[in-house]
Amino acid sequence: MDGRKHLIDRLRGTAEIDVLVIGGGINGVGVYRDLAAQGVAALLVEAGDFASGTSAAPSRLIHGGLRYLETGEVALVRESVEERNLLLLNAPHYIRPIPTWVPLLSWTGGMAKAVARFFRLTRTPSAKGAFAVKAGLMLYDLFGERHRTMPKHRLLSRRAARAEVPALAPSVRAVAEYYDARITHPERLTMELVGDAERDCPASLAIPYLAAHGLEGGRVVLRDTLDGETFTIAPKLVINTSGAWVDRVHGVLGIDQRLIGGTKGSHIVVRHPGLAAELGERMLYFETADNRACLIYRLGDDRLLLGTTDIRTEDPGDMVCSDAEIDYLFAVLRKVVPHAALGRGDIVFSFAGVRPLPLTGNVVAGAISRDHSLRTYEPAPGRPFPMLSLVGGKWTTYRACAAQIVDAALPRLGRNRGTDLTRTPIGGGSGFPTAAAEQAAYGAALARRTGLGPDRAACLTLRYGSLAAEIAAAEAAAGGGCLTQLPDYSAAEISYICRNERVTRLADVILRRTLIAFEGGTGEAAVRELAGVVGAALGWSEATTAREIEACLALLRDRHRVGGFGAAPPATAARAVDAAE
Repeated sequence: MDGRKHLIDRLRGTAEIDVLVIGGGINGVGVYRDLAAQGVAALLVEAGDFASGTSAAPSRLIHGGLRYLETGEVALVRESVEERNLLLLNAPHYIRPIPTWVPLLSWTGGMAKAVARFFRLTRTPSAKGAFAVKAGLMLYDLFGERHRTMPKHRLLSRRAARAEVPALAPSVRAVAEYYDARITHPERLTMELVGDAERDCPASLAIPYLAAHGLEGGRVVLRDTLDGETFTIAPKLVINTSGAWVDRVHGVLGIDQRLIGGTKGSHIVVRHPGLAAELGERMLYFETADNRACLIYRLGDDRLLLGTTDIRTEDPGDMVCSDAEIDYLFAVLRKVVPHAALGRGDIVFSFAGVRPLPLTGNVVAGAISRDHSLRTYEPAPGRPFPMLSLVGGKWTTYRACAAQIVDAALPRLGRNRGTDLTRTPIGGGSGFPTAAAEQAAYGAALARRTGLGPDRAACLTLRYGSLAAEIAAAEAAAGGGCLTQLPDYSAAEISYICRNERVTRLADVILRRTLIAFEGGTGEAAVRELAGVVGAALGWSEATTAREIEACLALLRDRHRVGGFGAAPPATAARAVDAAE
């Protein structure tokens, strides 16, 4: 994959492009990937790094949306379940099944209200009992028959559930178990889609840190967000996939219409070996007293992901988990797992993002549709090209969403669809097995071929899928050697990522190309050691390396609560903890 500097040089010599895609999150990259498969040259621009906005802040689930059945969004659930099953097949290196437990406080509660919500007679959520949830899960299983790879649901009695997870609250009357999927590294999957696109269509360009800045003579002005250089491009079509920033892009391109009514979702990663061991591979997915949905599941041996909140916000850049949200998450967890003694000192990482939901009136945040829609804007004075704008869009359904957008775009370009990506492997999912035992055998074979130790080869295999072969070869050629502060990573591995994955900033590596920050490995010494490797790979001067270190440490401290809680962010998401207590 070409580096950013090379792409900027190519852009300077480019006057026209078939399609300009604005926004490099999962939906924009999905569109870019699908266009490339059709042989359509596109320019994708992203104001930050790829998948650095809302796409970096999901619950890391690839799920069918069981909760959407409650509001009668049957088509969305059907589509989501099918796309989940496809991702399990197309990206087995990142998408893995996760058994999901729904603790239930009654057997018969909520039936009448659930029926009313299903038929959209009301939009107000309420608690549901075991029978209502079982009815929903029967539909869920039915929708998942196509490309099925996981077991169907079952109900457990209180006694059976607490025998497996004694930490569950005594108030739990039953547990519903069903299977969904989790994505271990959403940012890397996004990046691998960029690589797949450019292998299919080398004329395409995906450039990070480049933003839509305005209109000039009917051309779009693009601005380099790093050094301020500007460029102009004449597209035949613009596709606005900027997520929570859709309305701001509208303003830049002369469209005065608001489409987005965002809600903020925050998560925290906590270290608690006892609870992690007790939960095992299960996820707890539970309703709160204020009828929101929260979850907790294990990451690695001793960490857990706890989320999420759902709070209206006007600011697409509202990406800090507030004190009020942390209090809320701890409080709602205590209702399900009363003896989970979690505190701020257990937090190793936090993150937040704004969901690009449709603008609505006085609707409870949790009841706003999670489906996507596409708005069309025909050419207008000063803007001689049409524009398609995406509202909404889930991680799980990105491929189907992108296909719908591309199908709307192709006739405007005089093209027909030639390639369907439904069963096309993604990045390191190509040639990589889906079964855990076969994945282990793949890692063992890699160790034999490269001379790496079995544990190291297994680590790379789980981290990169079939792309691990290239990294393992680079590591073997360099003679191995793991980093002092981060022994799970090697200098050769980080250097390979920098040279081949369009890394521009130090934070790109720490927050997105790897899971170093997410796994709680970002002490100052580790950041400095990584900066030395990244700087050497990218040819940074000492001054540039020093600036990147300070910028990265500040970002980790101020946005992700890494390095202490001295200066708490403002409680922009104040939510009464009383609702949970």
